[in-house]
Amino acid sequence: MDKSITTALLIVISMIMALMLFNVAYPAIVEGGDAINSMANRTDERMKSQITFIHAAGELDSSGWWQDVNGNGTFEVMLWVKNIGASRIIALDNLDLFFGPEGNFVRIPHQSTAGGAYPYWTWQIESGTDWVPTATLRITIHYDVPLSQGRYFTKVTVPNGAAAEYFLGL
Repeated sequence: MDKSITTALLIVISMIMALMLFNVAYPAIVEGGDAINSMANRTDERMKSQITFIHAAGELDSSGWWQDVNGNGTFEVMLWVKNIGASRIIALDNLDLFFGPEGNFVRIPHQSTAGGAYPYWTWQIESGTDWVPTATLRITIHYDVPLSQGRYFTKVTVPNGAAAEYFLGL
């Protein structure tokens, strides 16, 4: 009889321990699976979002001097960036734009967050209304004074982290 009571108690204790282990381990396993799934979704989105520079130019006259060609009172650098990914890129005002002389570049704010200070940038889609695959985005960086001649670095990063870099000479 002692053996059957001891065996029954051991079985009950084993079941309680198994239930406690399950209650501790299961949430951790589910949370780890959710983290892996979330990371896979972000990676997939980032792989579908790819951009590349296709051209960059400044408002220069034929002799290479800064000239306010369009007469709007600012000096501009234009960057053309193509969406070569598989998905539409949204929230274009939230792009990160870095621009400046090689080794001394800074983040340029969008016009909506610049508070009227220079430099700032604006955008326009050249071929459509949304930045869909194969569409080109023209980014215009506005300065109140001409830039010095030299080699300039620019980098554009979309909100999900996909980025492209370009060096241009002005």
